[in-house]
Amino acid sequence: MAAFNDQLRREWAIETGIIERLYTLDEGTTRLLIEQGIDASLIPHDDQQEPPELVAGMIADHLDAVEWLFDVIKERRPLSTSFVKELHQLMTRKQEFAAGIDVFGRRTKINLLHGDYKRRPNNPTRSDGKIHQYCPPEQVVSEMDRLLEMHGAHTESGTAPEVSAAWLHHRFVQIHPFQDGNGRVARTIASLVLLRAGMFPLVVTNKDRDRYLEVLGEADAGDLAPLIILVTQLQKKWLVRALGITSAVRSEAEHLDQVIESIGESLDRREQAQQENLDIAKETAETLLSHAVKTLEDIRVRLEAQVRSEQFERSVSTDFSHDRDVQRRGYYRYQVVETARHFEYFANARAYHSWARLVIETEQGRSEILLSFHGVNREYRGLLGASVCFFRRQNGDVSEPQILELQPACDEMFQINYSEAAESVLRRFEPWLRHSLLKGLDQFRLSE
Repeated sequence: MAAFNDQLRREWAIETGIIERLYTLDEGTTRLLIEQGIDASLIPHDDQQEPPELVAGMIADHLDAVEWLFDVIKERRPLSTSFVKELHQLMTRKQEFAAGIDVFGRRTKINLLHGDYKRRPNNPTRSDGKIHQYCPPEQVVSEMDRLLEMHGAHTESGTAPEVSAAWLHHRFVQIHPFQDGNGRVARTIASLVLLRAGMFPLVVTNKDRDRYLEVLGEADAGDLAPLIILVTQLQKKWLVRALGITSAVRSEAEHLDQVIESIGESLDRREQAQQENLDIAKETAETLLSHAVKTLEDIRVRLEAQVRSEQFERSVSTDFSHDRDVQRRGYYRYQVVETARHFEYFANARAYHSWARLVIETEQGRSEILLSFHGVNREYRGLLGASVCFFRRQNGDVSEPQILELQPACDEMFQINYSEAAESVLRRFEPWLRHSLLKGLDQFRLSE
């Protein structure tokens, strides 16, 4: 159950930002973060969103907030304005800005007030062009006081926690007391009501988002029942999952022999699952390698015509190696490790290593652009990486050519996780590969 609770909290922390579009994560990455923990190295870099380190930081803030709720429950601290402001400050520590509109109606960023009520209107424009009116800044204090007073009355009267949580969530969102982060805070204080009643936090996932927004709209129109029903349905979903785990644990704990046997089986299953996950990631990497080899061959054909010379011996060639080629999988380990060190991660060629290269021979020496697929971290955690580097070899007095000017040709490591469909990975890989090869060719041009 401890593992279940940890994963539930991580899922809450991740999803509460996804449904607000603070960041976008595919389903595979989301599942990986839930299972493995919040780690920036597990988050693919996407030019359309914030850097992985910032995304991981925001998720960590959300996780700190839900962990804080459990301390609050132990202390029996009442819900108050200072509590709500402290919660907002905790949840938005890594978020510097909020979206806004300037005097000309243009979208802009404004500094986010951490733990302080809004000082300007935050009325959004809906898709139909209508403006949704929230509470004016000058009335926020009185409305929040009234909200907490009414919530206290609900608690005293013994209102059902699902009803109380739904009402509190909706009424808080109607006020919208902060410049940004109101949805996250609303779900958190609703979770507090549920947790105090011995229930689960309000976990609204991206799959629930459309229904969630729909029932909030119905509540705006005066019908709170659909929101109450959704809260109840989400509680049932988590209860069923928790009961399934509890039943399994109880049945396994009936006899000592069964417990010991189950431990061995559990370890075997975990090892088997890890191997299966690695096999899936390897298969995806092989798909990307095949795509990269075709791309390099196309570049070779086009580049060969440009470097041909009657006076000098020049050539362009390509080469590649699969992970199953045991003899050559150890090639280029130095280049791969040094490139990984530049991006501050550990390249594990023992877990997996395949590569492809473009070689350009000129009178100045031999230049190579190397694409490498390899494991990430000392222990496999569901992630493979790819990097591109440029380097030159120059013949010297020693038998082995010296490696010169080794430098990364990519802006960041490309990530492959077992949970993401190969088609989705390939869509991300193509622009990353094109940009990296262009950068490598430019490095060759400048080195000549």
